[in-house]
Amino acid sequence: MCGQRRRHGGDFEIHHERFNSIISEEGRIEGIATGFQFTEGPVWNHHGDFLLFSDIPANQILKWSQEEGVTVFRRPSGNSNGLTQDRDGRLIVCEHGNRRLSRIEKEGSYTVLADKYEGKHLNSPNDVVVKSDGKIYFTDPPYGIKPEQQELPFQGVYRLDPDNRELTLLVKDFNRPNGLAFSPDENVLYIADSSERRHVRAFDVNSDGTLSNSRVFAEIRSKEPGNPDGMKVDVQGNLYVSAAGGIWVFSQEREKLGMIRTPETPANCAWGDADSRSLFITARTSLYRIRLTIPGVKAPW
Repeated sequence: MCGQRRRHGGDFEIHHERFNSIISEEGRIEGIATGFQFTEGPVWNHHGDFLLFSDIPANQILKWSQEEGVTVFRRPSGNSNGLTQDRDGRLIVCEHGNRRLSRIEKEGSYTVLADKYEGKHLNSPNDVVVKSDGKIYFTDPPYGIKPEQQELPFQGVYRLDPDNRELTLLVKDFNRPNGLAFSPDENVLYIADSSERRHVRAFDVNSDGTLSNSRVFAEIRSKEPGNPDGMKVDVQGNLYVSAAGGIWVFSQEREKLGMIRTPETPANCAWGDADSRSLFITARTSLYRIRLTIPGVKAPW
């Protein structure tokens, strides 16, 4: 089944009948905040019922809640980009401008987790996920630096052990590694390449945390502006990719199920609200939300 339809002001492109089980009758794109410079890195805090997200050029992490709207959570933020939480609920921050991965402790203190690999400065950490064993995986494209500032001859994907600070290079053949997400069982890691390749690759996650069996999972080709960027998965294993025109949704069997069209080109997304059925979308100058029927994957802690 293939087509397009509009419901309650929200655009949905339906490429497979299974997409009908994802989008709800009441579902619509809702603009909940705007006036930013470039939004990224949304992450939902289930303990406090609020969303954190980055405004990269504004050098700040913002907080949104239904009760208070938008407030400043941290400024300056090192031009923060991707955000996530670890097993203890601490905030992990990709500092796009400071070229490092950091952690904000629960009492508010600040810890640098990684800023160099083999004695050379990282490029500009972009997006980050935490596995259930506590290991941190992040991408390191050169978006935040000038060409002459780049010390590493590649754009890597890394795994960090936060206990001993051991930093392991997992993959270095990406042009622009960007968003990343684990499958619900953590046996697969999806990584977007936001270069002219415009695809999402999938890797098997080995028992030691390394990656193998690289393959192209999805091609993101469109006449509209926007490359594959931030990603999330739902409990059924469907992959939601921020890309040209909106959020592209793929089944774990690689079928393109459909697209959630957004008013602005999205950069990232995150599951939120108490039931994890709200998809929060950071898109250029604004923050959006849409209610879906299948919940997203909650962190296992």
